[in-house]
Amino acid sequence: MQKTNEIILWRNENIQKTNLAKFAKKLGFANDWQALQNYSIDKPKEFYQNLWEFTQIIGEMGNEIIQHAPHLKDVKFFPDAKLNYTKNLLNGDNKNIAIISYDEAGNRQEINFADLRQLVASISVALQNEGIKSGDRIAGIVPNSIEAIAIHLGAASIGAIWSSCSPDFGANSIIDRLGQIAPKLLFCANGYHYSGKYFSLSDKISKVIEEIHSIKKVIIFPFVKNDVPSGSQLEKSITFEKWLAPHKEANFAPLDLAFDHPLVILFSSGTTGKPKCLVHRAGGLLLNHKKEQTLHCGISKGDRLFYFTTCGWMMWNWQLSALASGASLVLFDGNVFHPHKNRLFEIISKEKVTHFGTSARYIDECQKQQLIPKHSYDLSSLKAIFSTGSPLSPLGFDYIYENVGNVHLASISGGTDICACFVGGWPVKPVIRGQIQGAMLGLDVDVVNDEGNSIINQAGELICRNAHPSMPLGFWDDDNGELYEQAYFSRFEKPNVLTPSVWAQGDWAVRYDNGGFAILGRSDATLNPGGVRIGTAEIYRQIAKIPEIIESVAIGKQIEADVEIWLFVKLKQDILLNAELEKKIKQTIKTGASPRHVPQKIFHVPDIPITRSGKISEIAVRDVLHGHEVKNSSALANPEALEHFTMKAILGD
Repeated sequence: MQKTNEIILWRNENIQKTNLAKFAKKLGFANDWQALQNYSIDKPKEFYQNLWEFTQIIGEMGNEIIQHAPHLKDVKFFPDAKLNYTKNLLNGDNKNIAIISYDEAGNRQEINFADLRQLVASISVALQNEGIKSGDRIAGIVPNSIEAIAIHLGAASIGAIWSSCSPDFGANSIIDRLGQIAPKLLFCANGYHYSGKYFSLSDKISKVIEEIHSIKKVIIFPFVKNDVPSGSQLEKSITFEKWLAPHKEANFAPLDLAFDHPLVILFSSGTTGKPKCLVHRAGGLLLNHKKEQTLHCGISKGDRLFYFTTCGWMMWNWQLSALASGASLVLFDGNVFHPHKNRLFEIISKEKVTHFGTSARYIDECQKQQLIPKHSYDLSSLKAIFSTGSPLSPLGFDYIYENVGNVHLASISGGTDICACFVGGWPVKPVIRGQIQGAMLGLDVDVVNDEGNSIINQAGELICRNAHPSMPLGFWDDDNGELYEQAYFSRFEKPNVLTPSVWAQGDWAVRYDNGGFAILGRSDATLNPGGVRIGTAEIYRQIAKIPEIIESVAIGKQIEADVEIWLFVKLKQDILLNAELEKKIKQTIKTGASPRHVPQKIFHVPDIPITRSGKISEIAVRDVLHGHEVKNSSALANPEALEHFTMKAILGD
């Protein structure tokens, strides 16, 4: 793996004012970031106790900080602690704005902490009136909205477990997810807008309640204004206003729960079979999110966090925890480029957003559309931009600094698996073009080869050698933990490799000798021509330099005993894949990566399948290309795109 040139794009001129520097100074590690990281790994008891106190977790810490165990998944944090996730998130000053919400139609709502606390209290009492108890599941088919957040917090206040799907999910995708966890109540919006069109949820809700027999009642809120709550006449349904009415002046009494009490169930993308149901603990997410947001992201009381996400992506759950720091949330639901291409930057400017989060895919698209928002909007309030979902290319780094502003750009990477980050931003370190700044505090992250040996400046498997609080409790309905074990701990559990247990994330990555990282793609989708493993992100980084290409996907095509790299490209309108463009593509990849990265064949396709969180589904394409069944195409946002990757479609037979 060739090391990238270390081009520094940003340095923090006020390091000592950062929360991270203050935390380091408190622990006696002023300006020594490596010593702080070593301490967080070597002294977990002291680190987590100090982290709890510094981030001001509301609750009883208890006397024991950590219970060690031979296997990572059995390690316990704060085993006798008592806290409530909702109580921590609703501790903001009464008159301060808690949430500002935009829908695609331009409607704006806001709610302060006092009113949000009252709404959550009313929901909490209404849930109890329905007989909902601690451990019961509550589900939502909901847009990114104030109501969705309030319902989740109401459920968490009494120990109920929340799980949500975005309303654009197909009915079968929703059933595949929620049907596994048997929710008692289902909350839905009346509908939603996307690209200027209205979509009713009536038929979808009807099919869901027909298939999931555990649902006793459906509560529908009017997300689309001036529209009758569609589906309000459905069997088992009631409007949100009517359901809530008897409890509008309810008192707020959140339960004190264990640190490991289940908070949410999140789902894997589901492109290789039924989605895995990941159960996450309340204390673990709260503490780890506050670590990431307060220390690594620099979010403090009075800041405004705008993370573009849907309720079907883990970043929706991640962003909520910023309320616990006294920050305000800014929400948006809809098409990010409707009714105009600069819609999100317009909101950032209008609402004086301080921290903006999005996907690398969005940044790439802004670059390709040549948007220059800093010329049209006042973005001076922005302190930081976070990028995740897929690797951010070096050109993506350039785009932000050239066209948005001089901000802390933190490329972050983790997963639904931990609902948090393994690697991400360090506001006290310089931002180097194309690199993630470092491993997160408390996590012993490494990159290893197939023999389990640490490697530097070379591509390998991303692992974590120690336990941390936001590891999931396990998979739903996996009583013996076998599926959980296979998913994350079996990769290196064999003689003479890595012992004791280590977490293998399934990412193909490189760790640089300066402490930075790069994610090169999923390790189960790496290419293996001539026995040499290649991360697909290494190819995509070069493709990003070619303006004729909108998007691409690289697949390892099995040819007898070897593998060829086949590249599929989606081109801009009126651009043809001719010999000249093919030569340009191959030369760009050869020069920027290596001759081994050059594809043997290049094809033009009209569309490329993506998951609902915006990631290219390489595995689904690979399966179609080899004539294998795609086990859950409904998990894709555009499953019809798969038909372009059959051998018949490619060869025109």
